[in-house]
Amino acid sequence: MIASVTIITPMFNSESFISEAINSVVSQTYQNWELLLIDDCSSDGTLKIVKPFLDKYSNIKLLKNEVNSGAAMSRNKGIHEAKGDYIAFLDADDLWHPKKLEAQIGFMQKEKCLVSFTSYQLIDQNGKLSNKEVQALPVLSYSKLLKSNYVGNLTGVYNAKNLGEIKAPNLRKRQDWLLWLAAIKKSGKPARGIQESLAYYRVHGNSMSANKLNLLKHNYWVYKKGLGFSSLKSIWWMLVFLKEHFFVKSKQIIKLNKI
Repeated sequence: MIASVTIITPMFNSESFISEAINSVVSQTYQNWELLLIDDCSSDGTLKIVKPFLDKYSNIKLLKNEVNSGAAMSRNKGIHEAKGDYIAFLDADDLWHPKKLEAQIGFMQKEKCLVSFTSYQLIDQNGKLSNKEVQALPVLSYSKLLKSNYVGNLTGVYNAKNLGEIKAPNLRKRQDWLLWLAAIKKSGKPARGIQESLAYYRVHGNSMSANKLNLLKHNYWVYKKGLGFSSLKSIWWMLVFLKEHFFVKSKQIIKLNKI
């Protein structure tokens, strides 16, 4: 029997990109999936744009938050409602390669791994490919992930049939990092990285990577609030993070030859 996959996509005022994201799911060569769209009280045309997809595809479903709750709570709502053997995430402004699920689920089944992620390319506001690719580490341990977030959330998949519900803590930012830490810890073994680039991360003004100062602030809260470290321990881990981020993780971003 072909394993099922639940894809979780939070939406908040996502009218500019949501149709592209959904189309990248619909175009998957792997067919046994459901897409849960969680609307976080959008005030633009997001719901109008997704309606034709809901009418056409029975495996695309809409969930609505009663109040604006943020990405973590939206994803958790999707996780709770998920029926798939595997859970994957795709933000409303990102895209997948058509063979993403086929390659990744096949890899996880063959290698008997419970958590996986892939390399991905960066695209600009208009969806144009940059010449930068973020390469996945072949093997990612909990201790390595604790130093810096090596999992592009748009590429991560975990085996919900084996691991059960793994939810993110209620932090406004970087909660995905904590989710993957929890997944690896619960699995009892490292995550596996697929070297092939199978997703496209959109970099724009609202992207976390566009604001380095906020990145540092929210990373501190990962250690302090998310993991419950003391203030002193959180500061020490921030120093570890900075060293890892600038001197080690930066080597995972490579420049591709322009065609």
